[in-house]
Amino acid sequence: MKPPVQVGIIGSQFIATIHAESLLTCPHAQLAAVASPTPGNAQQFAARFGIPLAFTDYRELLAQPGIQMVIIGVPNHLHCQVVLDAAAAGKHIVIEKPFCLSLAEADRMIEACRTAGVKLMYAEELCFAPKYVRLKQLLDSGALGMPTLLKQSEKHDGPHAAHFWDVERSGGGVTMDMGCHAIEFFRWMLGRPPIKSVYAQMSTQVHGDKTRGDDNAILIIEFVNGVIAIAEESWTKLGGMDDRAEVYGSGGVAYADLLHGSAIETYSAGGYDYAVEKAGSTKGWSFTIFEEAWNYGFPQELAHFVDCVQNDKPPRVTGEDARAVLEVIFAAYESARTGRKVQLPFHTTAARPIDLWLP
Repeated sequence: MKPPVQVGIIGSQFIATIHAESLLTCPHAQLAAVASPTPGNAQQFAARFGIPLAFTDYRELLAQPGIQMVIIGVPNHLHCQVVLDAAAAGKHIVIEKPFCLSLAEADRMIEACRTAGVKLMYAEELCFAPKYVRLKQLLDSGALGMPTLLKQSEKHDGPHAAHFWDVERSGGGVTMDMGCHAIEFFRWMLGRPPIKSVYAQMSTQVHGDKTRGDDNAILIIEFVNGVIAIAEESWTKLGGMDDRAEVYGSGGVAYADLLHGSAIETYSAGGYDYAVEKAGSTKGWSFTIFEEAWNYGFPQELAHFVDCVQNDKPPRVTGEDARAVLEVIFAAYESARTGRKVQLPFHTTAARPIDLWLP
């Protein structure tokens, strides 16, 4: 039996917690180190999950020879540099969404990993969510006929990570935060055919006091095979997380509600504290999510990536996939600015997607 893959986590907040909890369910992985620049955070995180090493400088973590794979869950504007440093240190990399801020950064990250001979794996958990995996199986089997229309929506009342309010660090609003999920979901469902065009409408409806970014967005994506996909993204929906998909075909239709089908309908006058469920107030009626990480596919995703490192397999979602998603995001912000459909491939030297939309 091969020894477990030694994993380091860079970051210590919401997504890092989900990754750590997910890795604890994977027998072929071992949490070896954590790094966070905030004094005390790494030490507290390490104590909570039984991690032997804790650092305030992620470069010290990368210097540990035993660590084979790192999971990067830091603010978006830091993604590129951390990936470049991890590749130079010879570590296989799992990078959280969104990939980075610009297409130039994306190309640098992909090339650095290719040159170093390390795997660059893009953490798109919807490709591992059990209900969505079953949905794809239905489509692939022919049970729904030829696909004609796909829909995916993710809605709640604001981002999990506070840095998303700051477009200088995040690179965009809800389209950057959650639209990236829908884009890769559509590509994955259809076998990743090329995208022909993007049309988008964006607005800041509720959170103008917090951000200059979009808090509501609708994207219409046309694939070269004629399939249309519609993404609905919102930071303004009260009452907790809502994540669902629809697939229409010439021979059928299927609906998948990722969370409500496994939730507990709850009424609480004072609200309640739930370790993972951060989106939405829990006062009044809400849907108490059961096993949120499992329903979203985080343990399955990381088990797959660990297997890729341990057995030298290609990951299901790659850096190239992440770049393709980012290109669509840029095109969406351009479309929202111009009010026109934008054709792909889309080339831009913009530093951030949001720069194409803001005046």
